[in-house]
Amino acid sequence: MSEFYQSLSHSKWDCKYHVVFVPKYRRKVMVMFGEIRKFLGPIFHDLARQKECRIVEGHLMPDHVHMCIEIPPKYSVASIIGFLKGKSAIAIARQFKGKQRNFSGESFWARGYAVSTVGFELEAVKRYIQDQDVADKSGQF
Repeated sequence: MSEFYQSLSHSKWDCKYHVVFVPKYRRKVMVMFGEIRKFLGPIFHDLARQKECRIVEGHLMPDHVHMCIEIPPKYSVASIIGFLKGKSAIAIARQFKGKQRNFSGESFWARGYAVSTVGFELEAVKRYIQDQDVADKSGQF
C-alpha cells in the first residue's frame, strides 16, 4: 500500500488528475513559436514543484496542453492550474514578448480547463497523453 501513496502529516494520498488547457482563442501558438514548446516544459515542472506537485506526464500540442499531475489534497485543483497558467504566461511574456512588468490585461491561456481524476487508470492516461502526436497527425481529436 505504501508504494502508491504519499503522505502528509495526517493523511495518505494518491491524487492524480488529467488536465487539458488551451491558449487564448485556441491559437496554434506552440507551432508558430517552436521555442515556446521547449521553454514551457521545464517551466511547468518548476512551477509544480513550488506547490509540492509533480507532473507525471505532459505533452504540449500545437493548440493545447495535456498533463497528468499529482496534486496534494491540501491544494485545490483550481488553485494549482491557475498558478501554472498565470506564472507560465508571465514567463512567456518576459521571454518572448520582451515585457518585464505591468502584465495587466496580458493573457496567454484561455480562462477554462478540463480536468478528470485518474484513479487506477494511470497507465492508460499516460499512454493517451503520449499518443497525442499520432492522433493529431491523423486528424483525430
